[in-house]
Amino acid sequence: MAKQASIITLKGRVGRLSFYKTKDGYLAREKGGVEKSRIMNDPRYARTRENMREFTDNANSTKLVKDALRPVISKVSDQRLGLRLNQQMMKVLKSDAVSVRGERKVKNGNWNLLGGMELNIRASLSKTLIFKFDPVDSPTTWQVEIPALVPSDEIVHPVDAQGFRITATGVGLDFDAGTRSIVTATTGVLPVSAPVEAAVLSIDKSQLSGTHFLFVLSVEFYLTVNTTDYHMNNGDHNAGKILTATTTA
Repeated sequence: MAKQASIITLKGRVGRLSFYKTKDGYLAREKGGVEKSRIMNDPRYARTRENMREFTDNANSTKLVKDALRPVISKVSDQRLGLRLNQQMMKVLKSDAVSVRGERKVKNGNWNLLGGMELNIRASLSKTLIFKFDPVDSPTTWQVEIPALVPSDEIVHPVDAQGFRITATGVGLDFDAGTRSIVTATTGVLPVSAPVEAAVLSIDKSQLSGTHFLFVLSVEFYLTVNTTDYHMNNGDHNAGKILTATTTA
């Protein structure tokens, strides 16, 4: 490995040389590694090819889930959700008990492993909504009952928040077709300063297509300016959680 000694410092590639900065200064090294054709054909790289196939399936499956949940995670997720979701999806893939190594797929794994996953690691749903919200999952509907409550006592909200919204989201996924569907039910924006009435957030499962399903409950907070509600991008309070993960099998 070469070390750059002149006052000219480079970063990036020049021909077969890669220049980069480390704590020891600017270094340079020649491009190396195994040729792709060898990896794809040499029997000694069979395990590598197996891993590549499973990594690809996991990456595609994770992207489908993220795309389906985007209306939710754009408001309540943390910056590392993508990494955490990818890791959890890999656990689902590795739980595939019907496929040989290298052919394992997310769709064949234990989908229930996604149940209970927080979408914002900095704000867990159970520590934001301080009341019982057990979901009821039937063959036709998935629903959560929001009891009558006093928000100032039962919801942990930003000091300057004036309103909140609780949303139930159901998504259906078909990994073979690469398709997704989504249904939401919401309380609308409610005041944090006054008692609110009970409500039931219900998802009609007949409106969801696919073989794998996720049901999420989330809460987000708002400011009100001149009768208009503005969403607060508060990563310390907006929260969401996958409460239920089911399949048609």
